[in-house]
Amino acid sequence: MARSGRRGYGASRSPEVSSKAHRTPLMRCALTLVLFFTVLYARAQDVNVHIEPKPPAPPKTVDSKEVAGNPDSSLKNHGKPGVAVDVNLVLVNVTVTDDWNRIVTGLDKENFSVLEGSEIQEVRHFSSEDAPISLGVIFDMSGSMNDKILKAREAVIEFFKTANPQDEFFMITFNDRPQLRADFTKSVEDIQGKLVYTVPQGSTAMLDAIYMGVSKMKDARNSKKALLIISDGGDNHSRYTENEIKSMVKEADVQIYSIGIFSLAPTQQEEIAGPALLTEISQVTGGRMFTISNPNELSDVATKIGIELRNQYVLGYRPNNKVKDGHWRKIKVKLNPPKGLPHLNVYARTGYYAPSQ
Repeated sequence: MARSGRRGYGASRSPEVSSKAHRTPLMRCALTLVLFFTVLYARAQDVNVHIEPKPPAPPKTVDSKEVAGNPDSSLKNHGKPGVAVDVNLVLVNVTVTDDWNRIVTGLDKENFSVLEGSEIQEVRHFSSEDAPISLGVIFDMSGSMNDKILKAREAVIEFFKTANPQDEFFMITFNDRPQLRADFTKSVEDIQGKLVYTVPQGSTAMLDAIYMGVSKMKDARNSKKALLIISDGGDNHSRYTENEIKSMVKEADVQIYSIGIFSLAPTQQEEIAGPALLTEISQVTGGRMFTISNPNELSDVATKIGIELRNQYVLGYRPNNKVKDGHWRKIKVKLNPPKGLPHLNVYARTGYYAPSQ
């Protein structure tokens, strides 16, 4: 099984450049020139990492009372699962890309700032290490997937090729109703085997499947959790409503990524609403939605998502607002990039629920 390194997607072709340049004015000037020519080289070579990460640092130890680790504890202590178990330390996963959708690694804590509401917060915890992940795949097996099923299966296989030995996975398929095809396992082969016997048929209960996936994450062993949704349209057969699911994913500490295989000329209302629905559900959690029109693109996009999950930054801060009111608090992560880099994009969850007691 392939392993993703800490260089990020396509980094094997990337020149070695450090993002830290604070020793002398001459060094800063030299590094700016190096970064400038790195960007030009990257564009020519179409690589996916602009900045080489620093050598891995020893893992930082954080008080277990401060970090979100056990989803059950979150439910027990707060009633609503937020970003972290203890509001004393809010953890936010952050992805940085350029305008060509290539992952940027190697940034430092000083390159980020976090606002809660309009008030800037002090970033006390910073990490860019590849942490173990609990991953769930939400796989569309409705009848409309019949002509895309082979490519969709390949996409799942490629997605899991980025996995690490400490990761765990589960898979839910859905048509008229969701079904847990594979419970948490560390064996990629188990899930691949279950995919072989799936046959597309029936309607699309996607919202019910998302509900099942988020609920299943309560059994996750890893603090970092993510769902990948692969679907070709909107929902037309769920018991849960859009508002119920949107509220649920806001409360859950689970990143959601989506691959939408949408028709260029949708005729059904659910197909028309599908892209906006998946985009909103993904973005509020700090994930992303990728739209493709050709099933042949599925594998490449799935691989990109898998590697993106391996190259995220984790920012931790203690909120200035200590009030335990159970309210939704907006988060915005801003980037202060090193000079010489092109425009960069930041993806992070948009908020969390404060504890109520």
